[in-house]
Amino acid sequence: MLKDTKERVCRANLELLSAGLVTLTWGNASEILPNRSAFVIKPSGVPYDRLKPAHMAVVDMKGRVVDGDLEPSTDADTHRLLYLGFPGIGGVVHTHSPRATAFAQARREIPCLGTTHADHFFGPIPVTRAMTEREVRENYEANTGRVIVERFARRDYAAIPAVLVAGHGPFVWGKDALDAVRNAVALEAVARMALDTLALDPRAASLEPWVLQKHHDRKHGPGAYYGQKKDRRAKK
Repeated sequence: MLKDTKERVCRANLELLSAGLVTLTWGNASEILPNRSAFVIKPSGVPYDRLKPAHMAVVDMKGRVVDGDLEPSTDADTHRLLYLGFPGIGGVVHTHSPRATAFAQARREIPCLGTTHADHFFGPIPVTRAMTEREVRENYEANTGRVIVERFARRDYAAIPAVLVAGHGPFVWGKDALDAVRNAVALEAVARMALDTLALDPRAASLEPWVLQKHHDRKHGPGAYYGQKKDRRAKK
């Protein structure tokens, strides 16, 4: 089980590279174990072209490394707080993908301007509040996770599996590490479309709420009919 998770997390990190979502070592993917006692995450600062499953670090839910010879990503505590705060998720991805990060640096949510966005995210991608000097000075990475969870106090983290940390970049999650990577790919795509749309018309209107509901529900709602029937049966 642990071996399979390490292999999947290593693959997820390599997929971030092949998808063009990471530069140098700016990003990481993780996945929590089925019993939710620990999670597997990319080691800190190791170039992607050198990554192997054996390099993955295992961190328990108190933040202690319990398996692996390399130090975990410096963002491990943020991942840990997301697993604790969002009990339905199984994988987390953090990148500095250019367009999504541009919105984070501008401290602007990514508006839902069209059906492509609605197919994947049920509404705008939210931005966290700015962190205080004390939050940054004292346990910065854990507090990054806390402000993300705080931002979703009145939002459905399953319907909008992404957030922009103000001045920093995106964090994305999913049912496992590979699903989180797919959500990160989708996030960068809708960020690019939003930037292009706003360049054409800075006052572009948000998608009508009834169209948003229709497009999201036909892929993710209880009566979803996107894809093949056998695939939908497998998801139930």
